[in-house]
Amino acid sequence: MIGALSCSVGYRFGPHLAEAVPLLISYCTSASENDEELRACSLQALESIMLRCPRDISPYYEGILNLALEYVSYDPNITDSMKEDAHGEVQDDESASEYKDDKNASWKVRQASAKCLSAIIVSCPQMLFKMYQEACTKLINRFREREENVKMDIFNTFIELLRQTGNVTKGQGDIDESSPRWLLKQEVPKVVKSIDSQLYERSIKTKVGAFSVLKELVVLLPDCLADHLGSLVPLIEMYLNDKSYTSSLKIEALAFTRILMAPHSPSVFHPYIQILCDAIVSAIGDIYYKVTADALRACGELVRVLRPNFEARSINCRPYISPIYEAIWARLANQDQEVNECAISCMSLVIATFGDGLQRELPSCLSLLVDRMSYEITRLTAVKAFAVLANSPLRIDLSCVLDRVVSDLTTFLRKANRALRQATTGTLNSLVVTYGDQIGLSSYETIIAELSILISDIDLHMSVLALELCRTIMVDRSSFQNVGLAVRHKVLPQALILIRSALLQGRALEALQKFFTALVQSANTTFETLLGSLISTAKQSQLGGLAKQALSSIAQCVAVLCLAAGDQKCALTIEMLEGILNDVSSTDTAKQHIALLCLGEIGRRKDLSNHVQIENTVIESFQSPSEEIKSAASYALGNIAVGNLSKYLPFILDQIDNQQKNPYLLLHSLKEVIAWQSVDHTGQDELQDSNIVKILALLFNHCKSEDEGVQDVVAECLGKIALIEPNKLIPVLKECTSSPAANTRATVAIAIKYSIVERPGKIDAIMYSEISTFLMLIKDSDMHVRRAAILALSTAAHNKPNLIKGLVPELLPLLYDQTVVKQELVRTAFEHVVDDGLELRKAAFECVDTLLDSCLDQVNPSSFIVPFLLSGLGDHYDVKMPCHLILSKLADKCPYAVLAVLDSLVEPLEETIGDKPTGDAVKQEIDRNEDMIHSALQAIAALSRISGSGYSMKLKNLMSKIKATPSFLNTLGNTCTCLGNSRR
Repeated sequence: MIGALSCSVGYRFGPHLAEAVPLLISYCTSASENDEELRACSLQALESIMLRCPRDISPYYEGILNLALEYVSYDPNITDSMKEDAHGEVQDDESASEYKDDKNASWKVRQASAKCLSAIIVSCPQMLFKMYQEACTKLINRFREREENVKMDIFNTFIELLRQTGNVTKGQGDIDESSPRWLLKQEVPKVVKSIDSQLYERSIKTKVGAFSVLKELVVLLPDCLADHLGSLVPLIEMYLNDKSYTSSLKIEALAFTRILMAPHSPSVFHPYIQILCDAIVSAIGDIYYKVTADALRACGELVRVLRPNFEARSINCRPYISPIYEAIWARLANQDQEVNECAISCMSLVIATFGDGLQRELPSCLSLLVDRMSYEITRLTAVKAFAVLANSPLRIDLSCVLDRVVSDLTTFLRKANRALRQATTGTLNSLVVTYGDQIGLSSYETIIAELSILISDIDLHMSVLALELCRTIMVDRSSFQNVGLAVRHKVLPQALILIRSALLQGRALEALQKFFTALVQSANTTFETLLGSLISTAKQSQLGGLAKQALSSIAQCVAVLCLAAGDQKCALTIEMLEGILNDVSSTDTAKQHIALLCLGEIGRRKDLSNHVQIENTVIESFQSPSEEIKSAASYALGNIAVGNLSKYLPFILDQIDNQQKNPYLLLHSLKEVIAWQSVDHTGQDELQDSNIVKILALLFNHCKSEDEGVQDVVAECLGKIALIEPNKLIPVLKECTSSPAANTRATVAIAIKYSIVERPGKIDAIMYSEISTFLMLIKDSDMHVRRAAILALSTAAHNKPNLIKGLVPELLPLLYDQTVVKQELVRTAFEHVVDDGLELRKAAFECVDTLLDSCLDQVNPSSFIVPFLLSGLGDHYDVKMPCHLILSKLADKCPYAVLAVLDSLVEPLEETIGDKPTGDAVKQEIDRNEDMIHSALQAIAALSRISGSGYSMKLKNLMSKIKATPSFLNTLGNTCTCLGNSRR
């Protein structure tokens, strides 16, 4: 009755747990041996309560855990002498029937106990470490459970333990003794030994469950079974070769074999190659298509194991080539699409790996693969197969099919299928690299014409692939004059359009830079032509209004162009750029802007000390009335200094000394120098020995500045210097945390944020012992200091969570307190309400979002959801957006904690999607409102995917309202479809 009640009312049962839980526990402990039903029902009720009231039941977790561990092995009818021995020997039917009793209900108690343990794992991730200490070994021992249904529940509980371990430790680099992964690794021999005995059981269901456990184990600890192959491989052979076993068991065995071979070193499988090869080849010939498909996938991994190194052969693979090839060849004509695709992929791996031993078979096999490109259902797989062949170190002879392959691939570049276009571009790139001398000139011209259409900021990834292929063609075929001309006339205009995009960055920008480098090195396009094209593109900013990112992209391309053209042309370009800056009569600010950016990009890559007084030329632009020119000059001066520290860094420091009143631009220049030095180790000794003391004196002198821009620049400089000299700077920053000036404390906290980067460094050991001092600024009296400390915590949680693992329990209450609206920070100005704490709350929620990714095991979701997340869902737009993301994440990672308070979460979400902008709202406000509704609908979709969410009438009614509102359907599209198909 209590369990049914908790199912019906959910989290609302929480206030009554003080009476209900002790009562249920007492029923379990005081019931007689004949009251198994009472025990089982009590444990089931406890399971239901844990899943629906995880916050309120937290004081009882310890007691329930002990209770579940006690009764998971409860079996009063079996004495120690009747139990299975420790080696898990298989008993025959007669011995098993000795202790079977249809009236015995003790199995229900064990089943309910196993489900209770699963509920603890799912609903309380912070107890994961304790679960490994107290429950893991117990669960492993219970794999020998005699009742099959109970055994499956124990398997599932252990799988939940593995999955939760993966969720909690995701992204953690080092594994120490406090990590659940480390604890699990110590238990691997016991797991394998216990599972091994279960794989000898007669029940197919048991065998499938055992393989499921092993698969999850390998996914979590990829190389953990290297020492246990001797016991596992014979079992795989037995299941795959014996036709009496069911297809479901063979599929599980093959899936496990594939997962097993992928992460392990190939050498550990070499003693078992004959067994594995015979078993997999036998499975490829199975009559059931799913078995065949999985066998082909496993065969792909087997090929990698057979020949991992093309230079040194550790095993004679020749005896295995022919059986594998013939088995796959027989399946290439299969009518089933899945089998056909797997056969194509596997055959390409076989040819790429063993092609030197399949010379006679190559023509017929390659012809068949080409034919598969003509069928739409196998086209994509066949295209990828030729990429595998082209990348083979064996340089497979494709001369018999190369012309047809290139011709077909060229036509595929026009197809609407994006995945096909991407695969085609990659395959063509590989073919040009390996077989470029066999491809005709007309084919290259056709390819280049097709590629020009693909270069656009609408699909930057496709643009990257197209530019990389163009570059490959130019580099490999630079002797073909028509190739360079085709690129110049077809691709260059599209590249010049792309460079004006504000979206261009990262890999796309790098691809464009390499493209211009290759183009200027070809004999068909002069440096002057390309430089003029780029500069003229930047000049169009007066008419078209180019974004800052576009101007930066143009400047970077000009810089790589100059370096590729040689010293003489680079020097002439720099003189031309200086001339633009020295032309006092010119009013073309756009031209001056691009000139400064180009000088900075060139100066960062090349020493400009031969150009006398260039630093003075640049710094004169600080007096420009244009803020953009000033910013570009600051950027240029800093980057020029990067190219020659000894000459230009003292100049910047002297200028900062002389301009105490307005140092912002010069500090930005200094920031560029320090930022590059913290990443690029060249020149670091020069910076440390000659200038570090003076730089620190200047920076600390500006710590107390009231200008937020100066504060942020100073903080970034200090943070980057801490990466270079942590022993000197971290103690000084620690002392500054007690400074009476709030601006200084805030600057220090921001500096710590900038010093925590993803890459490992010598600062890590020092920061580990000192970071608590900086993060405890979250309880500072000044709002700005608290926000800075929260940003530092968020950065640490994202980049190096191990730094804060021990501090999270202490920091969370302080962090949660910053998510609450504080009325003393709300004021009225000119009849408008101003909330000074808004940015602080937004930063706090974003920090929680990061902690859920990196420190989930130390976060109690139930105590955060109500009241903190609940209040955030009804807060300002800027706070609601991160709260929607948090809710979606919790619905996925901690569904039962969300399910426990589901009704209360629905109400603010319903209000949010009902918000409408005012009649006089501008477009920006309308767009923001639409984004907020979109975000809320995605959170609702995540809630609807929780198993059991259908019991919430409020959520049901809300989803019905969403599906009946056309505007919601238009706003969200696919997510609303997801709502309609969600699990109830």
